[in-house]
Amino acid sequence: MPALLQYLSHPRHARLPRRAFLAQGLSAAATVWAGTAAWAQSGNEAPAARLVVVFLRGAYDGLSALVPYGDRNYYQLRNSIAIAAPDGSAQTAIALDDHFALHPALAPLQPLWQQGVLAAIPAAGSPDATRSHFDAQHHWETGRPGLSGSAPGWLNTLAGITHANAMGVGEANPQILAGSAPVQLVPHGQAATRQGALGDARTRDAVLQLYAGQDTLAQAFRAGAESRMQTAQTLSQADLDPAQTAKEMQAANNGAGTAQGLLLDARHLGTLMRQNPRLRLGFLSAGGWDTHANQGGVTGALASNLGHLAQALVQLRQDFSQANDVIAVCSEFGRTSAENGTRGTDHGHGNTLWLLGNRVQGGRVHGHWSGLAAGELHEGRDLPVQHDFRAVFAQVLRASQGLSAQQTDQLFPGFAWDPALDGLMHS
Repeated sequence: MPALLQYLSHPRHARLPRRAFLAQGLSAAATVWAGTAAWAQSGNEAPAARLVVVFLRGAYDGLSALVPYGDRNYYQLRNSIAIAAPDGSAQTAIALDDHFALHPALAPLQPLWQQGVLAAIPAAGSPDATRSHFDAQHHWETGRPGLSGSAPGWLNTLAGITHANAMGVGEANPQILAGSAPVQLVPHGQAATRQGALGDARTRDAVLQLYAGQDTLAQAFRAGAESRMQTAQTLSQADLDPAQTAKEMQAANNGAGTAQGLLLDARHLGTLMRQNPRLRLGFLSAGGWDTHANQGGVTGALASNLGHLAQALVQLRQDFSQANDVIAVCSEFGRTSAENGTRGTDHGHGNTLWLLGNRVQGGRVHGHWSGLAAGELHEGRDLPVQHDFRAVFAQVLRASQGLSAQQTDQLFPGFAWDPALDGLMHS
């Protein structure tokens, strides 16, 4: 069914007569299913590890998600949006150790931390210091910081190296999956609702009829489609808002849906990847993290997004809990250490990268943390990038998927191995 949806989503098929539409779509799906069956009969074994990357478009505020409550500078820099130090109540941070805590909206993740399967790297990111969402996302998705222009997505390159299939749910064409390796896309975000199968009423109805059953996949698809179409209407209305902040936030989303739809996307991805053992690489994304104004603290816009993220990660952990499965949560850059005059935060540099899985040395904060004193900040305002995101993923992929040094170099040209992260993964 995902192959059929990908086929139907192409704009070229948006206005086929209903009978021809269904006939061609089913023919395309049958071709893909036949290929999958032939592969399975060949005796080939799928890789043992699965990787899911969750990308938070717009630059989420890691200093609110992973609260450095042990650093007094944190509360001096953030008079109105700081998360209060842990005191055991629901309105304060949740202590992880004597220095770091979780935002209370991330409370569902505390058991995963206690189980030792969730870890944080608080000062990770791209070594390129751009504050452009577009450029930074391109660097992350291609694995080539500082370089613009056409390049394959690193998750697509990884699919070619490992002979695995990759799938993206939500976005129509994420750069991280672009390249020569075949991928399956289930687009139902903003782009898919304005064009393609879900953008045309007649073809949308045909697709929804194909998902008309009461099974879990059908219900998840229908709920996701309805959520995304509502999101598209909201975003269309936002296009008319002259406020620069609203325009910038929409641009930063880069076609991703909202955090509110992330749980449904996670359920859909888990269902589809369980059904097809060749699908070993997954990608999800959510926008709405560019919190320049009215970010909020314990409650507010950011807290709402973090709550949705926590629910999605708990769902992903249920679906991806085999020995070598890893879930990574990242964003293009962090946000300023100090709040601005509109009770928000601006574009920053270093940020918290999260890893979830049995091979992860969880229940720990990994890497260097130099604190929030003025002399330790990048350009006097941001967390520095102490750890290249490519070095983080190199650790993950060598430990969980068995990549060699040569293969990680192929995946991330020019990166340097980071020995400070050597305790990140179980051997």
